Amino acid sequence: MPLKIDFHVHSNCSYDSAITPKEIIYYARRSGLDGVAITDHDRIDCALKIACENPFLIIAGIEISSLGGHIIAFGISEPIPKGRGVDETVDRIHEKGGIAVACHPSALFKESLGRHVTSKFDAVEVVNSSSFPFSYCVKRNKALASTLGVPKVAGSDAHYGPEIGYAYTLVDAEPQETDVLLAIKKGLCKPVGRAIPFQIRLKRAIRTLT
Repeated sequence: MPLKIDFHVHSNCSYDSAITPKEIIYYARRSGLDGVAITDHDRIDCALKIACENPFLIIAGIEISSLGGHIIAFGISEPIPKGRGVDETVDRIHEKGGIAVACHPSALFKESLGRHVTSKFDAVEVVNSSSFPFSYCVKRNKALASTLGVPKVAGSDAHYGPEIGYAYTLVDAEPQETDVLLAIKKGLCKPVGRAIPFQIRLKRAIRTLT
């Protein structure tokens, strides 16, 4: 059975998320996931700490703010500087032995990479549950990944606990980070997911305001 992993979740160490480590694991299990990737904005320390402290499969990642848009890195143990060019950021990720994922490359109202996505990336996040407009983004992202010949992954981009698991990646791997990341590089993965329902988005917005 392939693993079900949500590859884009933010903990409360991200400035725009309120999800505690306990909530991440609770909602991941409730959604039937086998693991999640914590991808806080421009920091990886919390993700590494949560991964060490829990038996549940946590993949430590980081969402890097490059000059051309957001890039997710996995398989590294220290932050990559933000504010650098896309090529330089991807090169730095690779130099540290990590993999680079173009996250929500076509979404509006996000720091999306757009035309900056190249075959240097190890994967493209083709399904992002918080992307708008959702169907358009999925269609365009899948076409982009196919044109570049790179693997396709999915993540919820959750910033609120109940959003976790609305998108996930089926990965043909053992439940270990190194094996999962190797499977992604080999393309042994399949993106699955749907948009976060309006009601949940509204609840998140209300919670943010209170």
